[in-house]
Amino acid sequence: MGTGSDGSAGEVFRAFLKLGLTAFGGPVAHLGFFRTEFVARRGWLDDEAYARIVALCQFLPGPASSQVGIALGFGRAGWAGAAAAWAGFTLPSALLMILAGLAIGAGAEAGRLPEGLTTGLKIAALAVVVQAVAGMAGSLAPDRARRSVAAVAAVVALTLPGLAGQLGAILIGLLAVPLLDPPATPAAAAPAGRRPLKRAGAAALLIFLAGLILLPLWAATGDATGRLVDGMYRAGSLVFGGGHVVLPLLAAETGGHVDGQAFLAGYGLAQAVPGPLFTFSAFLGAAGIWGGLPGWLAGIIALIAIFVPAALLLVAALPFWDRIAGHPGARRAVAGVNAAVLGLLAAALYDPVFVTAVSGPRDAALAILVLLALLVWRLPVWVLVPLAAAAGMAVAALG
Repeated sequence: MGTGSDGSAGEVFRAFLKLGLTAFGGPVAHLGFFRTEFVARRGWLDDEAYARIVALCQFLPGPASSQVGIALGFGRAGWAGAAAAWAGFTLPSALLMILAGLAIGAGAEAGRLPEGLTTGLKIAALAVVVQAVAGMAGSLAPDRARRSVAAVAAVVALTLPGLAGQLGAILIGLLAVPLLDPPATPAAAAPAGRRPLKRAGAAALLIFLAGLILLPLWAATGDATGRLVDGMYRAGSLVFGGGHVVLPLLAAETGGHVDGQAFLAGYGLAQAVPGPLFTFSAFLGAAGIWGGLPGWLAGIIALIAIFVPAALLLVAALPFWDRIAGHPGARRAVAGVNAAVLGLLAAALYDPVFVTAVSGPRDAALAILVLLALLVWRLPVWVLVPLAAAAGMAVAALG
C-alpha cells in the first residue's frame, strides 16, 4: 500500500487540514480530492487499495468521504492518525458552521452569499471528479471485461435511486466475477500493524448497537441534550452515502428546536464551505434551542454525535473487509468490485456533480476552462478552487 505506514499523526493532520480548507463539492468530489492527494501525489496507497476502501464505505451508513478519510489516516498512522484525519478534514467547516449557527440563532441576518460563488465551487468539484475517474480508469478497468462492468454499474447507479443504485452497482461487480481474469498480483493489503484487531471491531459493533438502544431511552426522559444526541446519532447511523441524503432525517430530528428559515439558511451555507456536509449538524446544534445548553456546546455535541456511529461501524468492518480483500481467492471479487466502484464514481460524475454544477452554456464554458486548467495546465487544486469561485462570481456579474 504505497509507502507503508510510517507516517505520524501530525503529518496526517496537516494533509487533511489542507483538504478541510479546500475540498468543496460534497462526498463524491471529496473522494476525488483524496485520490489526488494520497494516491497520485503522496503515494500513501495505490488505486486498487483506495478503491477497496471506497467500496467498503459505500456499504456502511454514514458520511462516506469522512469514513474513507478516517481509514486513510488509520492506515498511515494508526488510531492517532484516524483521529487526526477526521479532525483535520472536519474542524475547519465545523468551526464556520458553529459560528454561523450562533449568529443566526442570536437573530443576526444570515447574509447573502455572493452570486455565482457556489456555482464556481461546484464546477471546481466537477473538474476534480473528472480527474479522479480518468486517473482510476486505467488501473481499475484495464481490460474489456472490467470496462464493461464499470459501464453496466454506472447504468445501474444512474437508473436506480439512492442506496438501491449503490448496492446494485456493487452487485454487478460481484456477479461478473466468473467472467474476469484474476489480477496478476494479489490485492494490496493494509500495512502491518494498521489492521484493527477482531476484538476491537467486535467492541465497536457492540458500542454502536448500545447507542441505538440506549440513547432513545435518554431522549425519552425529555432531556434536551438527550434529544440532541439521540437525533444526531440516529441520523449518522441510518443514512447511506451521506451528504444531501441526510437532510430529511435532520429536518425531522430538529423540528421544534431549530427555526425553519434558519435550517434552510444553514443548509445553504453547508454547501458553500469545504469539508463534509455532515458539519451541518454543528450548525443545527448551535442555532437551535436545546434547553439551557449553550449554543457552542450544543454544536460540538451534535457534531460528535453524528460522526461517532460512522467511525464505530468502520472500525467494526475493517478487520473482516481487509482480510477478505487480501485473500488470493478473493482477487477476482476485488477486481469486480473495484470496476463497479469506478462505475459508481462515473455515475456520480453526472448526477449529482454535473447536473448541480452546470445549468447553462456559460457554466459549461467555465467548466471547460477549469478542466483545462486542472488536466492540461496542471494547476494545483488549492489554487484552482478560489480561482473557480472568483470566475463563477465574474460570470454571474455579466448577467
